Amino acid sequence: MSPRHEMADVLDLHWPMVLQCGKFNAWQLRTLNAIMRCRTAAMGSHVDGCTNCGHLRISYNSCRNRHCPKCQGVQRERWIQAREAELLPVPYFHVVFTLPDIINPLCLHQGKIVYGLLFQTAWSVLRSFGHDPKWLGARTGMIAILHTWGQTISLHPHLHCIVPGGGLTPHGKWKTAKTQGKYLFPVKAMSKVFRARFITALTKALPEKMDYGLVSELYKKKWVVYAKRPFNGPESVIEYLGRYTHKIAISNHRIRDISESKVTFSYKDYRQSAITKEMTLDALEFIRRFAMHTLPKAFVRIRHYGILSSTAKAKCAVQIKEQLPDIPKPISNKPLLQVYNPKVCPCCKKETIREILRFDRRGPPKNWYDLAKKVLECLR
Repeated sequence: MSPRHEMADVLDLHWPMVLQCGKFNAWQLRTLNAIMRCRTAAMGSHVDGCTNCGHLRISYNSCRNRHCPKCQGVQRERWIQAREAELLPVPYFHVVFTLPDIINPLCLHQGKIVYGLLFQTAWSVLRSFGHDPKWLGARTGMIAILHTWGQTISLHPHLHCIVPGGGLTPHGKWKTAKTQGKYLFPVKAMSKVFRARFITALTKALPEKMDYGLVSELYKKKWVVYAKRPFNGPESVIEYLGRYTHKIAISNHRIRDISESKVTFSYKDYRQSAITKEMTLDALEFIRRFAMHTLPKAFVRIRHYGILSSTAKAKCAVQIKEQLPDIPKPISNKPLLQVYNPKVCPCCKKETIREILRFDRRGPPKNWYDLAKKVLECLR
């Protein structure tokens, strides 16, 4: 079901105020503008035609911005299918590294550095515990996904990590981790190491920002490393990836009402058994919160490390699968993930769709259909 309201509607209604308030930098404004114009005449349009059966369709262009609520579905499905082919026949664990709120001002003004250090430090901690013979004594891996928001769209930077329950020894042998109950490694020890390493790295990267008072406050804070129960199997890993990989600060379906000055949206209150509530904010505050989660230009928010890295996973996967039996796939009533292929014709079901005409923001001419027919006849 299509959402009743969209982020683009909020921006379109309040765009003059967004431009005049001075609360947004150029990169945020560029992102918000792309989201507002996505799949509208302002983005231009194009005509696709099937060279097999002659089917024609005209569509507005997408902004393809990774922060856009309307542009993530296809990318998510393609990414998940690629990861499904790489899954190992081993248990996987879910670990979350969270930054304390005292660092939020640095996240807003030095996001590329702070978020980059979050990735580096989280992997450093997991790699160290993995190499330690007391816990594993092998090389492990990690898929890490950065989220910067909480349920109320406030700033809440944290890293979701998927970690295999074991690793490869220097001799290429698979070694299963000695789990601490339901956890992969001891969480309290990981939290302390994470805190110390991150503060040290941040002090080196931003010495002018890290005065004695801030460092002292950071050490007083309780840093959170949260380990969830292991996934029930590869199917659960894929389901999780589907929910979290290309998620954005708020989806269109959560926007409940838009007025001239207010925006109402739903959220889950995890302090009260995750019940669904509603929150109403001034429109400009709602947009400001959304814009806080605009990632720095070219920043990579999904990263792979160790035996799951792009350079190592092909070789490591072969080694591991040779040593371990395949896990039988459970019988599931869920429909298989269907990845949308824009080249497949909806009529003849053949991969024969081609873009044949493209129009700018002035829109297609009145005779676009006849023009497209002529072009398609030349291609068939």
